[in-house]
Amino acid sequence: MELRQLSYFVTVAEELHFGRAAERLHIVQSAVSQQIRRLERELGAELFDRSPRHVRLTGAGERLLPEARTVLAAAERARTAVAPRQGLWIGTSAGLGEHLDRVLVALSKLAPDVPVELVSVPTGERLARVADGRLDAAFVRAPEPAPGVRIVPLWPDPLVAAVPAGHPLAGKGELALDDLAALPLSITARRNNPALVDLVVGACHDAGFEPVPGPVSGSLQDTLATIGTRPLWTVVYASQARVLRAPRVAFVPFRAPGLALTAGLALPAAVAQPSPAVAALLAACGDHEN
Repeated sequence: MELRQLSYFVTVAEELHFGRAAERLHIVQSAVSQQIRRLERELGAELFDRSPRHVRLTGAGERLLPEARTVLAAAERARTAVAPRQGLWIGTSAGLGEHLDRVLVALSKLAPDVPVELVSVPTGERLARVADGRLDAAFVRAPEPAPGVRIVPLWPDPLVAAVPAGHPLAGKGELALDDLAALPLSITARRNNPALVDLVVGACHDAGFEPVPGPVSGSLQDTLATIGTRPLWTVVYASQARVLRAPRVAFVPFRAPGLALTAGLALPAAVAQPSPAVAALLAACGDHEN
């Protein structure tokens, strides 16, 4: 049994989707599947119930998950004890787009000698790693209160509608939410991003309609590819839309006041005085435009 296999297993268990797990791990999906199969053969048990429509943990997988996390955490502590972590470790949030680029450029000027490591994990894991010191800070959006963490508000992140480029709504300068009432909404499952889903669905209700459920894709790129061929809509952060390549999709802003989630920086609550590197990061975050 290898640490790599346990890491892949935990990532798939958190995403319940092999494609999204591969994206987080920055490897091809076939490599993830291969290592999980090897782990299952070694343990003599199926860890996931796989079907074309879903991926779920089996009973054996549910029993292994907390043990795998314990082993990985112990391995991380061992590495840190031998070779203390260098630089600034920052958890990232999906859809930061131009904001992340701007912050990193500003940080490189304020602290040019501080190496930066970016870590992509789900929000709950991000907050847990900030609380126990495995991350120095993490970008989050509208998180639930978490023990051991304080959130510094940064900027509002407006959302825009993504519609087919050939649809009549694509030619509008801005949209009201009820303009989209007839189109199915393709949005991530609530468990993946409750703040975003609750904001959008709640705003639709306030506008007087129940959004028509559309297909749920494994990634934003898959969703946009589907929207390019079918009359659907979704939402994308405006800062992210400006750097996306989706020629068959139009990104249209909402009529004021629009929709937005506030981005924040999670920091360890136990640390009263930020280190010089974290102070530089906070200053870099303050140098932004919406």
